[in-house]
Amino acid sequence: MKRFVTALVLATCLAFLGCAGMSDTEQRTLSGAAMGAAAGTAVGALSGNAGWGAAIGTAAGAGAGYLHDKNEKSKEAAYQRGYQEGKSN
Repeated sequence: MKRFVTALVLATCLAFLGCAGMSDTEQRTLSGAAMGAAAGTAVGALSGNAGWGAAIGTAAGAGAGYLHDKNEKSKEAAYQRGYQEGKSN
């Protein structure tokens, strides 16, 4: 169990080091997946199966990160439309 958590933390750190060339969507999805994996591992460890907890947490976190990215892009697009309309008046 201790080895699994150590490996997960190491993998997360390495993943964040590789974020420099990623798009915003990729970064937010990966961040969500990493946070979900960490939370899932903790919950899974408490319930007796850290592996399944990490897997479920990763999937849920990646989905949440992706949805957050889409929401942020939608807000930015709405802002830009409003800005352009205000500029033309």
